[in-house]
Amino acid sequence: MESNKKYLLSTRPLPKAIIEEGAMKNVIIEELSFIATQPVQDEALFQKIKALAAEPHTVVFTSMNAVEAVACHVSIAPIWQIYSIGNTTRKLIEEKWGADLIVATAENAQRLGERLIDDGVKEAVFVCGNIRRDELPNKIRSEGGKAEELVVYETRETPTVLAKDYDGILFFSPSAVEAFYSQNKPSKRTVLFAIGKTTEEAIKQHRSHRIVVANVTDKIGLAQQAIDYLSQETE
Repeated sequence: MESNKKYLLSTRPLPKAIIEEGAMKNVIIEELSFIATQPVQDEALFQKIKALAAEPHTVVFTSMNAVEAVACHVSIAPIWQIYSIGNTTRKLIEEKWGADLIVATAENAQRLGERLIDDGVKEAVFVCGNIRRDELPNKIRSEGGKAEELVVYETRETPTVLAKDYDGILFFSPSAVEAFYSQNKPSKRTVLFAIGKTTEEAIKQHRSHRIVVANVTDKIGLAQQAIDYLSQETE
């Protein structure tokens, strides 16, 4: 690698403008996904989603994929009270159904579960994928509440062996972390950038030593933070 350039791997596609911004600062961004997601295709599930949308429920979203999968069948704002994780997921909910439905947000599933308990929520619909972490439903159930899990999308690993080392790697989910480490191990000089605390915790399970957590839970914000971090090292 050229000494005046830094190479950053993104495990999720990024807007062209961000890639160009990196190049202007001598940070070359390459993209390679380690997971693939797709909505569950099941007529019974579709009818379930539509029925829920017509009723008052407390509904929890912890990923953009879950929001997208539900929004395909619910175009009009449902009569829900929504609890959401992260900045990006919240913004998508606002885009699909408006901000008024959102009761609260939190930076990770553990804190979102705590907020539900603090608000006295006893029953909630947890909209999720087939691979999801246990913190939120376990928190609700530990307090005697009920968490109905609605699996609306599936995640599968698509691991690839890297042909070179990178100066930085962007991770946007625990699933991508696990898929990456199933075939790879970053070099000691590689800086790992995590979208949030949950993803950071997944990286720590593999004893990685240099982790930078995003100031905001937004993929563009994380990419910009990584560009600034690495470009400073080229100066």
